[in-house]
Amino acid sequence: MRTDHRRGAEKRSRRTMVAIATAAALGVSTLLAAQPAAAAEDPWVAEVANVVPDVYRFTVPNAAIQPATGIAGSVVAVEGNFAPGKTWTTLNMGASGGNWTSTIGPLEPGLYYYQYSARPSWGEDAIAFRNPASPQEVTSKPTWNTLFVDGPGAEWLADAAGGGSLDELAYDSSVTGTERSALVWTPPGYDEDRAAAYPVLYLLQGEGQSYREWVELGRLKQILDNLTLAGDIEPMVVVMGDGESDEIRGEVVKNLAPAAEDAFNVSSDPADRAIAGIGRGASQALELLVSATGEFSKVGAFSGDLERSVGKGKARQINSATDLIRLYVGNVTDPAYNATVALDDKLSASGVEFQSDGSDPETGGTWDTWQRSLHDFALRAFGAPADTGPSEGHLPLEPHSLPAPGTTPTPWIDENGVVTFETGTEFADANNVTVWGNFGPAGSWPRTPMVKQDDGRWRLTMPVESGSYYYKFVVEGVDHKDQTNPTTVFSERNWSTFQVPGDDTLRGEYTTPVAPESRGDVEVMNYTSTASGNPTRSAYVWTPPDYDPEREAPYPVFYLQHGGGQTWTDWIEVGFAAEILDNAYLKGDIVPMVVVMANGNGVNFPNEITQRITVTAEAEYNISNEGEDRALAGLSAGSGATLTTLWAHPGKFAYISGMSAFGSVPAGADVAAINEGTKLLRIYSGDVQDFTYQNTLALISSMTNRGVEHEFAPIIPGPHSWDVWQKSLIDLLPRLFKG
Repeated sequence: MRTDHRRGAEKRSRRTMVAIATAAALGVSTLLAAQPAAAAEDPWVAEVANVVPDVYRFTVPNAAIQPATGIAGSVVAVEGNFAPGKTWTTLNMGASGGNWTSTIGPLEPGLYYYQYSARPSWGEDAIAFRNPASPQEVTSKPTWNTLFVDGPGAEWLADAAGGGSLDELAYDSSVTGTERSALVWTPPGYDEDRAAAYPVLYLLQGEGQSYREWVELGRLKQILDNLTLAGDIEPMVVVMGDGESDEIRGEVVKNLAPAAEDAFNVSSDPADRAIAGIGRGASQALELLVSATGEFSKVGAFSGDLERSVGKGKARQINSATDLIRLYVGNVTDPAYNATVALDDKLSASGVEFQSDGSDPETGGTWDTWQRSLHDFALRAFGAPADTGPSEGHLPLEPHSLPAPGTTPTPWIDENGVVTFETGTEFADANNVTVWGNFGPAGSWPRTPMVKQDDGRWRLTMPVESGSYYYKFVVEGVDHKDQTNPTTVFSERNWSTFQVPGDDTLRGEYTTPVAPESRGDVEVMNYTSTASGNPTRSAYVWTPPDYDPEREAPYPVFYLQHGGGQTWTDWIEVGFAAEILDNAYLKGDIVPMVVVMANGNGVNFPNEITQRITVTAEAEYNISNEGEDRALAGLSAGSGATLTTLWAHPGKFAYISGMSAFGSVPAGADVAAINEGTKLLRIYSGDVQDFTYQNTLALISSMTNRGVEHEFAPIIPGPHSWDVWQKSLIDLLPRLFKG
């Protein structure tokens, strides 16, 4: 039976008071107030007034760059953990008046960290800086600021009224021969005179981190405040020690723990002691498990490793003295992933009793992963959750490796949606290589840095949610195609595409290829254009899998137009329209129809569609020529072409839609005929990031004022992008030919 060695309240109270008053003279444990004023928000960041919340704009005054960096800065950016899996990425800023600006969102609730950067040119190194009007928030990263986005799913990370306190603990270290510091969280209602000493959790930071990062980036205070106030955990004290030491046993067991016990009402009984850490700190916690067995009865390893072996006898000793050992790690992008897999195997082979939380599929070696690890470990440290297995949704630990460089087409996509991009060696001498793609929030386009490999190739690995994507390499500001990706985009020669299968997102659900036997056919239809010289042009035509050219009733037909700078191939190559149609048809969302995607560039479109495209399509396919069986839609410039056709030829197409639409009702438009001949007129738009957003609102106002009957679909979060238009198409298709 273990014995509780807690000190009496009177002795502890006296020591605390003496330590505060005479720290330097006595050279003993010192308790110093560490309640910093709430950090002022970065004035350069503001939430954008928007129908979609959590969209943020970063605005850097041009005049602030030179004083902060020493350079004028022709390439200015905000860098932060905004990419999938909270991967660090770059948002280029554009010059606007006397400022540089960039907008992103909606951001998922949670904590973000970021910095600004400037470089004289693309081939030169970036110089990082923060707004000098904002305080330094991250001890080990002086240029970083943080941004907390409140909202559903992040309540456990939010500030809680009536929470605990943070104090700085100074103590003399016999290991380093210097005074050292730790940060201490005490729970709400902490009572230094409580008869029963509090259980205590010791935490050790990773290499390159400060012990204060548990609070600065880990949001430890908020996590533990919320857990304690909700009654989910037993009140405990948490000591965040400085693990920067080559002799961790002496530092923690002989210095830090006695100092904490001297200054706070915490137990010295191993049954009431837990220890955990990140990376190096996790390895140190595991080292103490082996070298100081019995000092801590609960041990947590967050992305950690254990170099030494564990014999059978030591395993029995550990099992006898330890109540809980639990391993945590992020997804395969966590640098400690394979080491954790090996650690799992090592402990199992040695007979050590432990729990595995599996692999967190959302993020890798980031504070997001470790926040969730801390939350889970705090629940278990001095409680007894019935479930000892991995957290819900976590994946089993299995060794992971990438194909040998240069051996397969890229990107490589594993079964869990982790995507790896790789260049050839042609950019071996480059200074800056990024992947530009629609991986940002709501389909925005950050530039995510690649990492140079020993053989001169550049590589990037990150988790990506299901859906279709387009991307290019940007090498010192110059666009390049991924030459090992066989896909092509006719209108954007540097773009490549890929698709991540899955049904966890709307775009994933509708762009994942269906079984071959359930796919429609995509054919090329040639026609003579009204353009100058009457050239032959082409259109893609999708027909359903059971299309019957001899069917008695002709099929309804949907004419779907591209946008400016695009052409007839884009809806197939980038928009994945064939996959969307296949899925919609297989689900029974749509009636059997034929879809024609033609070239609308450089012509009088109302004439082109009515005199050439429809005429050819009706001659080659079993489709109706009746207005009530025709639909016409387009994105951006294609919406203008669509609406111009509606104003000029009311009733020719009973179903009309514009995506990122603009225009107005002409003065001479026959509104009565438009309303009479139109069964559906539905308009879509992205949010304020969509540069046609205000034009769309003007169009809606024009139609409302003129009495044109229409529907304005709910705003789709995102910029002027394929993500918005794909979601528009998915919503539109089931509405066609059913009225």
